[in-house]
Amino acid sequence: MLIAAVLFATVLLRFAIVVGVVYLILPKAFSCPRCADKLALIHHPILRRLVPQVEHRWCMGCGWSGLARRMRDRRRTVRQSRVISRAARS
Repeated sequence: MLIAAVLFATVLLRFAIVVGVVYLILPKAFSCPRCADKLALIHHPILRRLVPQVEHRWCMGCGWSGLARRMRDRRRTVRQSRVISRAARS
């Protein structure tokens, strides 16, 4: 039984390593890996539920289509300073 558990653990570890490497190989979501043009999002509700870190993207410039890592849009995540927040409240 111990041998089966060790073999199962090595298979799980190998699977985790492969998934991690494949995720790191995926391009970031904002630019095309071929022409560096902006990528358009293709909505897949099933893919979004199964693997929320991955998006299906399409390049309008060269026609590349594939999976890309989901990245936060930096323009949305910029926080306002305290001074601006206080001025907006008063």
